[in-house]
Amino acid sequence: MIVQAASESLREAYGNELVSLGKKDPNVVVLDADLSSSTKTGIFGKEFPDRFFNMGISEQSMVTAAAGLALSGKKVFASTFAVFLMRTYEQIRQSVCYNNLDVKFVTTHAGITVGEDGATHQIIEDMGVMAGLPHMSVIVPVDSVETRSVLQYVHDRTNTPYYIRLTREKFPVLNDRDYEYVPRRSVTFKDGSDLTIIGCGIMVSFALKAAAKLKSKGIDARVINMSSIKPTDSAAIVKAASETGRIMTVEEHSIYNGLGSRVAEVVGEEYPVPVHRVGMRDTFGKSGKSWELFDYFHLGVPDLVR
Repeated sequence: MIVQAASESLREAYGNELVSLGKKDPNVVVLDADLSSSTKTGIFGKEFPDRFFNMGISEQSMVTAAAGLALSGKKVFASTFAVFLMRTYEQIRQSVCYNNLDVKFVTTHAGITVGEDGATHQIIEDMGVMAGLPHMSVIVPVDSVETRSVLQYVHDRTNTPYYIRLTREKFPVLNDRDYEYVPRRSVTFKDGSDLTIIGCGIMVSFALKAAAKLKSKGIDARVINMSSIKPTDSAAIVKAASETGRIMTVEEHSIYNGLGSRVAEVVGEEYPVPVHRVGMRDTFGKSGKSWELFDYFHLGVPDLVR
Protein backbone atom coordinates (compact mmCIF):
# COMPACT_ATOMS: atom_id res chain seq x y z
CA MET A 1 0.00 0.00 0.00
CA ILE A 2 1.24 3.49 -0.80
CA VAL A 3 0.09 7.02 -0.15
CA GLN A 4 -0.32 9.09 -3.31
CA ALA A 5 -0.78 12.83 -3.66
CA ALA A 6 -3.72 12.72 -6.09
CA SER A 7 -7.32 13.06 -4.93
CA GLU A 8 -10.16 11.45 -6.85
CA SER A 9 -13.94 11.43 -6.65
CA LEU A 10 -15.50 8.30 -5.18
CA ARG A 11 -18.78 9.23 -6.86
CA GLU A 12 -17.15 9.38 -10.29
CA ALA A 13 -15.48 6.03 -9.62
CA TYR A 14 -18.90 4.62 -8.74
CA GLY A 15 -20.58 5.86 -11.91
CA ASN A 16 -17.79 4.64 -14.16
CA GLU A 17 -17.61 1.25 -12.48
CA LEU A 18 -21.36 0.80 -12.90
CA VAL A 19 -20.83 1.15 -16.65
CA SER A 20 -18.08 -1.49 -16.56
CA LEU A 21 -20.34 -3.87 -14.65
CA GLY A 22 -23.22 -3.14 -17.01
CA LYS A 23 -21.14 -4.02 -20.05
CA LYS A 24 -20.27 -7.46 -18.72
CA ASP A 25 -23.60 -8.28 -17.07
CA PRO A 26 -26.95 -7.50 -18.76
CA ASN A 27 -28.74 -8.17 -15.46
CA VAL A 28 -27.29 -5.07 -13.81
CA VAL A 29 -29.96 -2.41 -13.26
CA VAL A 30 -29.62 0.95 -11.52
CA LEU A 31 -32.23 3.02 -9.70
CA ASP A 32 -31.95 6.60 -8.49
CA ALA A 33 -34.23 9.06 -6.73
CA ASP A 34 -33.87 12.16 -8.92
CA LEU A 35 -30.22 12.80 -8.02
CA SER A 36 -28.38 10.93 -10.76
CA SER A 37 -26.24 13.91 -11.76
CA SER A 38 -24.92 14.13 -8.19
CA THR A 39 -24.68 10.41 -7.35
CA LYS A 40 -23.17 9.85 -10.81
CA THR A 41 -25.54 7.00 -11.65
CA GLY A 42 -26.43 9.15 -14.66
CA ILE A 43 -23.21 7.92 -16.27
CA PHE A 44 -24.75 4.44 -16.31
CA GLY A 45 -28.09 5.87 -17.44
CA LYS A 46 -26.57 7.44 -20.55
CA GLU A 47 -24.91 4.16 -21.50
CA PHE A 48 -27.85 1.88 -20.65
CA PRO A 49 -31.08 3.93 -20.63
CA ASP A 50 -33.24 0.81 -20.73
CA ARG A 51 -31.68 -0.45 -17.48
CA PHE A 52 -31.74 2.83 -15.58
CA PHE A 53 -34.79 3.92 -13.59
CA ASN A 54 -35.21 7.44 -12.22
CA MET A 55 -37.85 6.98 -9.54
CA GLY A 56 -38.22 10.68 -8.83
CA ILE A 57 -38.35 12.08 -5.32
CA SER A 58 -39.87 8.86 -4.02
CA GLU A 59 -37.20 6.94 -2.17
CA GLN A 60 -39.64 4.45 -0.63
CA SER A 61 -40.87 3.51 -4.10
CA MET A 62 -37.26 3.16 -5.24
CA VAL A 63 -36.48 0.65 -2.50
CA THR A 64 -39.66 -1.34 -3.09
CA ALA A 65 -39.00 -1.46 -6.84
CA ALA A 66 -35.41 -2.50 -6.15
CA ALA A 67 -36.69 -5.41 -4.08
CA GLY A 68 -39.01 -6.51 -6.87
CA LEU A 69 -36.25 -6.34 -9.47
CA ALA A 70 -33.97 -8.38 -7.21
CA LEU A 71 -36.68 -11.02 -6.82
CA SER A 72 -36.83 -11.24 -10.62
CA GLY A 73 -33.11 -12.03 -10.80
CA LYS A 74 -31.61 -8.61 -11.46
CA LYS A 75 -28.39 -7.29 -9.90
CA VAL A 76 -29.71 -4.08 -8.39
CA PHE A 77 -27.85 -0.91 -7.42
CA ALA A 78 -29.94 1.85 -5.82
CA SER A 79 -28.65 5.33 -5.03
CA THR A 80 -29.54 8.66 -3.50
CA PHE A 81 -28.04 10.97 -0.92
CA ALA A 82 -27.36 9.06 2.29
CA VAL A 83 -29.69 11.24 4.36
CA PHE A 84 -32.63 10.62 2.03
CA LEU A 85 -32.24 6.85 2.11
CA MET A 86 -32.88 6.92 5.87
CA ARG A 87 -36.55 7.73 5.25
CA THR A 88 -36.87 4.27 3.67
CA TYR A 89 -35.81 2.27 6.72
CA GLU A 90 -39.07 0.32 6.89
CA GLN A 91 -38.93 -0.66 3.21
CA ILE A 92 -35.27 -1.68 3.49
CA ARG A 93 -36.01 -3.73 6.58
CA GLN A 94 -39.19 -5.44 5.44
CA SER A 95 -38.72 -5.78 1.68
CA VAL A 96 -34.95 -6.14 1.24
CA CYS A 97 -33.28 -7.37 4.42
CA TYR A 98 -36.06 -9.64 5.64
CA ASN A 99 -35.93 -11.41 2.28
CA ASN A 100 -32.11 -11.17 2.10
CA LEU A 101 -32.26 -9.73 -1.41
CA ASP A 102 -29.48 -8.77 -3.82
CA VAL A 103 -29.80 -4.99 -3.54
CA LYS A 104 -26.75 -2.77 -3.17
CA PHE A 105 -27.53 0.64 -1.68
CA VAL A 106 -24.74 3.01 -2.71
CA THR A 107 -25.30 6.41 -1.15
CA THR A 108 -23.37 9.62 -1.65
CA HIS A 109 -23.06 12.93 0.25
CA ALA A 110 -22.70 11.25 3.64
CA GLY A 111 -21.13 12.95 6.65
CA ILE A 112 -20.09 16.55 7.23
CA THR A 113 -18.23 16.77 3.90
CA VAL A 114 -21.59 17.77 2.42
CA GLY A 115 -20.47 21.18 3.67
CA GLU A 116 -22.69 24.17 3.01
CA ASP A 117 -25.87 22.07 2.67
CA GLY A 118 -25.82 21.96 6.46
CA ALA A 119 -27.10 19.75 9.25
CA THR A 120 -30.28 18.63 7.49
CA HIS A 121 -28.20 16.95 4.78
CA GLN A 122 -25.17 15.87 6.85
CA ILE A 123 -26.15 12.35 7.90
CA ILE A 124 -23.88 11.16 10.70
CA GLU A 125 -25.82 8.19 12.05
CA ASP A 126 -26.39 6.12 8.90
CA MET A 127 -23.71 3.49 9.51
CA GLY A 128 -25.32 2.54 12.80
CA VAL A 129 -28.82 2.49 11.33
CA MET A 130 -27.82 0.17 8.48
CA ALA A 131 -25.47 -2.04 10.51
CA GLY A 132 -28.31 -2.87 12.90
CA LEU A 133 -30.28 -4.60 10.14
CA PRO A 134 -29.94 -8.40 9.86
CA HIS A 135 -28.26 -9.52 6.60
CA MET A 136 -27.03 -5.99 5.81
CA SER A 137 -23.29 -5.45 5.33
CA VAL A 138 -21.81 -1.95 5.63
CA ILE A 139 -18.72 -0.67 3.78
CA VAL A 140 -17.05 2.76 3.85
CA PRO A 141 -14.41 2.91 1.07
CA VAL A 142 -11.25 4.86 1.77
CA ASP A 143 -10.65 6.06 -1.81
CA SER A 144 -11.69 5.69 -5.45
CA VAL A 145 -9.59 2.55 -5.91
CA GLU A 146 -11.33 0.76 -3.06
CA THR A 147 -14.71 2.03 -4.28
CA ARG A 148 -14.21 0.30 -7.64
CA SER A 149 -12.96 -2.89 -6.01
CA VAL A 150 -15.87 -2.98 -3.56
CA LEU A 151 -18.36 -2.64 -6.40
CA GLN A 152 -16.70 -5.46 -8.31
CA TYR A 153 -16.78 -7.64 -5.22
CA VAL A 154 -20.42 -7.06 -4.31
CA HIS A 155 -21.46 -7.69 -7.91
CA ASP A 156 -19.37 -10.78 -8.59
CA ARG A 157 -19.42 -12.61 -5.28
CA THR A 158 -22.50 -11.67 -3.27
CA ASN A 159 -26.27 -11.83 -3.52
CA THR A 160 -27.16 -10.15 -0.22
CA PRO A 161 -27.90 -6.53 0.78
CA TYR A 162 -25.09 -3.99 1.13
CA TYR A 163 -24.87 -0.39 2.27
CA ILE A 164 -21.90 1.39 0.68
CA ARG A 165 -21.22 4.89 1.99
CA LEU A 166 -19.68 7.49 -0.31
CA THR A 167 -19.27 11.24 0.14
CA ARG A 168 -19.30 14.48 -1.80
CA GLU A 169 -15.63 15.48 -1.71
CA LYS A 170 -12.66 13.97 -3.48
CA PHE A 171 -10.40 11.79 -1.31
CA PRO A 172 -6.63 11.16 -1.52
CA VAL A 173 -5.77 7.90 -3.27
CA LEU A 174 -4.18 5.65 -0.65
CA ASN A 175 -4.36 2.22 -2.28
CA ASP A 176 -2.25 0.81 -5.08
CA ARG A 177 -4.20 0.47 -8.32
CA ASP A 178 -4.15 -3.33 -8.10
CA TYR A 179 -5.79 -3.40 -4.65
CA GLU A 180 -8.58 -5.95 -4.20
CA TYR A 181 -11.25 -5.61 -1.53
CA VAL A 182 -11.69 -8.58 0.82
CA PRO A 183 -14.64 -8.59 3.24
CA ARG A 184 -13.93 -8.59 6.97
CA ARG A 185 -10.29 -7.74 6.27
CA SER A 186 -8.79 -4.41 7.24
CA VAL A 187 -5.63 -2.93 5.73
CA THR A 188 -2.69 -1.67 7.77
CA PHE A 189 -1.30 1.40 5.99
CA LYS A 190 1.34 2.02 8.64
CA ASP A 191 2.67 -0.26 11.33
CA GLY A 192 3.40 0.94 14.84
CA SER A 193 3.90 -0.30 18.38
CA ASP A 194 2.70 2.47 20.74
CA LEU A 195 -0.85 3.13 19.57
CA THR A 196 -3.29 1.99 16.92
CA ILE A 197 -5.50 4.44 15.01
CA ILE A 198 -8.40 2.68 13.30
CA GLY A 199 -10.35 4.73 10.78
CA CYS A 200 -12.66 4.61 7.79
CA GLY A 201 -13.28 6.91 4.85
CA ILE A 202 -11.54 10.28 4.74
CA MET A 203 -10.40 9.91 8.35
CA VAL A 204 -7.79 7.35 7.35
CA SER A 205 -5.83 9.97 5.41
CA PHE A 206 -6.11 12.27 8.44
CA ALA A 207 -4.85 9.43 10.63
CA LEU A 208 -1.77 8.95 8.43
CA LYS A 209 -0.94 12.65 8.70
CA ALA A 210 -1.45 12.52 12.46
CA ALA A 211 0.78 9.45 12.71
CA ALA A 212 3.58 11.32 10.92
CA LYS A 213 3.32 14.17 13.42
CA LEU A 214 3.21 11.76 16.35
CA LYS A 215 6.36 10.08 15.05
CA SER A 216 8.22 13.38 15.53
CA LYS A 217 7.06 13.31 19.14
CA GLY A 218 8.41 9.81 19.67
CA ILE A 219 5.06 8.02 19.37
CA ASP A 220 4.90 5.15 16.90
CA ALA A 221 1.28 4.85 15.72
CA ARG A 222 -0.19 2.04 13.67
CA VAL A 223 -2.86 3.12 11.14
CA ILE A 224 -5.56 0.72 9.98
CA ASN A 225 -8.24 1.23 7.33
CA MET A 226 -11.36 -0.54 8.63
CA SER A 227 -13.60 -0.08 5.59
CA SER A 228 -15.68 -3.14 6.42
CA ILE A 229 -17.81 -1.82 9.26
CA LYS A 230 -20.03 -4.90 9.26
CA PRO A 231 -18.72 -7.56 9.28
CA THR A 232 -15.81 -6.25 11.34
CA ASP A 233 -12.21 -7.46 11.24
CA SER A 234 -12.18 -8.58 14.86
CA ALA A 235 -8.85 -10.37 14.50
CA ALA A 236 -7.05 -7.17 13.45
CA ILE A 237 -8.62 -5.27 16.36
CA VAL A 238 -7.54 -7.87 18.91
CA LYS A 239 -4.06 -8.00 17.39
CA ALA A 240 -3.76 -4.23 17.61
CA ALA A 241 -4.98 -4.22 21.19
CA SER A 242 -2.50 -6.88 22.25
CA GLU A 243 0.47 -5.39 20.39
CA THR A 244 0.02 -1.65 20.97
CA GLY A 245 -2.02 -1.52 24.17
CA ARG A 246 -4.29 1.38 23.21
CA ILE A 247 -6.63 2.23 20.34
CA MET A 248 -8.09 5.42 18.89
CA THR A 249 -10.95 5.22 16.39
CA VAL A 250 -11.61 8.04 13.91
CA GLU A 251 -14.73 8.43 11.78
CA GLU A 252 -16.81 11.04 9.95
CA HIS A 253 -19.84 9.74 11.82
CA SER A 254 -21.36 9.74 15.27
CA ILE A 255 -19.29 7.97 17.88
CA TYR A 256 -22.49 6.15 18.79
CA ASN A 257 -23.22 2.98 16.79
CA GLY A 258 -20.45 3.57 14.26
CA LEU A 259 -16.89 2.34 13.82
CA GLY A 260 -15.83 3.34 17.32
CA SER A 261 -18.69 1.44 18.90
CA ARG A 262 -17.93 -1.71 16.93
CA VAL A 263 -14.23 -1.57 17.83
CA ALA A 264 -15.07 -0.97 21.50
CA GLU A 265 -17.42 -3.97 21.48
CA VAL A 266 -14.67 -6.25 20.19
CA VAL A 267 -12.07 -4.87 22.59
CA GLY A 268 -14.43 -5.09 25.57
CA GLU A 269 -15.34 -8.69 24.84
CA GLU A 270 -11.98 -10.07 23.73
CA TYR A 271 -8.99 -7.96 24.83
CA PRO A 272 -9.76 -4.95 27.04
CA VAL A 273 -7.48 -1.93 26.50
CA PRO A 274 -8.19 1.83 26.54
CA VAL A 275 -10.21 2.98 23.51
CA HIS A 276 -10.69 6.65 22.60
CA ARG A 277 -13.37 7.38 20.01
CA VAL A 278 -13.05 10.44 17.76
CA GLY A 279 -16.14 11.44 15.81
CA MET A 280 -19.31 13.47 16.05
CA ARG A 281 -20.33 13.63 19.70
CA ASP A 282 -24.11 13.55 20.00
CA THR A 283 -24.57 16.61 17.83
CA PHE A 284 -25.86 17.53 14.40
CA GLY A 285 -23.64 18.99 11.71
CA LYS A 286 -23.40 22.62 10.64
CA SER A 287 -23.28 24.58 7.40
CA GLY A 288 -19.75 25.53 6.41
CA LYS A 289 -16.79 24.71 4.19
CA SER A 290 -16.30 20.95 4.18
CA TRP A 291 -12.72 20.82 5.38
CA GLU A 292 -13.19 23.65 7.90
CA LEU A 293 -15.96 21.66 9.57
CA PHE A 294 -13.47 18.96 10.58
CA ASP A 295 -11.60 21.51 12.67
CA TYR A 296 -14.86 22.98 14.02
CA PHE A 297 -15.97 19.56 15.27
CA HIS A 298 -12.46 18.65 16.51
CA LEU A 299 -11.92 15.96 13.88
CA GLY A 300 -8.90 17.52 12.15
CA VAL A 301 -5.30 16.32 12.18
CA PRO A 302 -4.27 18.58 15.11
CA ASP A 303 -7.15 17.15 17.15
CA LEU A 304 -6.04 13.59 16.45
CA VAL A 305 -2.50 14.46 17.52
CA ARG A 306 -3.76 15.96 20.77
